[in-house]
Amino acid sequence: MDIPTHFSRRRVLGAAAFLPFAAKAQDNYPSKPIRMIIPFAAGGATDVLGRDLGQAMAPALGQSFVVENMGGGAGVPALNNVSRAAPDGYTVLFCASGNITAQPLLSKNRIDILSQVTPVGMIASAAHVLVVSDKAPFKSLPELIAYAKAHPGEVNFGSAGVGGLAHLGTELLARSAGIKVTHIPYKGASAANNDLVAGQIHAIFGTMPSFMAMIEKGALHAVGITAASNSRPLKGLPLISKTVPGFSYSSWNAIFAPARTPAGAIDKLYIAMRTAAQNPGLKHRFDEQGVDVALAGPDELQKMVLKERAVWEKVIRDARIEAN
Repeated sequence: MDIPTHFSRRRVLGAAAFLPFAAKAQDNYPSKPIRMIIPFAAGGATDVLGRDLGQAMAPALGQSFVVENMGGGAGVPALNNVSRAAPDGYTVLFCASGNITAQPLLSKNRIDILSQVTPVGMIASAAHVLVVSDKAPFKSLPELIAYAKAHPGEVNFGSAGVGGLAHLGTELLARSAGIKVTHIPYKGASAANNDLVAGQIHAIFGTMPSFMAMIEKGALHAVGITAASNSRPLKGLPLISKTVPGFSYSSWNAIFAPARTPAGAIDKLYIAMRTAAQNPGLKHRFDEQGVDVALAGPDELQKMVLKERAVWEKVIRDARIEAN
């Protein structure tokens, strides 16, 4: 950032004099509860993971997390709230990867999200599973691809909304496999899953827990996972990349803080996250949600964001996806 020419020597000296006090404040961090904003409604998968993580991190920090759910608006209200908060370590965002790597690309006033928030660390990763309706005329991924090539545009993929990872994953699969499919957006995963069971749509991407009951009943069939390699909770399902070389993506969950949050606060938050990752109870709860405990520090997480953003930007551009 360029220092304005009217920035006086007195103000510079004043700022310098303040630095020891700022450092001392960070030595005492955290001295009060931390506000955790989650860009989804209460009770959803990300909300459950965030609350579990907050409880597991609290002992190491000596402070609790106060969760605020800010669902809707494709996560933009939550992102705006965090980016405008004081960069003091007392407001953080717990989000899914799409909130950072994809949804900002759909905004009419696009911004570089990493200029607004700074990575703290990743805690969880989950492959998506591709499921098809029992009423669909195919029961495996090779059969789906063959059918789609013989019937261009007739295979309907549902999703919880335009621009979500399930939608982007659909478009990535179509381009990687050389097929043409039709995307049907819904206002939420529940409605999409109901139509999938009824056979109104043929297939959908999502996390395993949301499909498990219907898979056990035989109403849905899991035909592959999106991971680059087998992940523990979904081990045994075929990798989509075995049929469609090069295809893979995963959803992850991480904490971000407002840009310019002091390094001391970021370090303490990540150390607490790293400690929480060793908690057997947290590992068990994450396993119940179909996700792996997966750690990545601030620098590694930033590289992941930049890499995945490039992938989704191309998908969005090629598929001409626009936000509603």
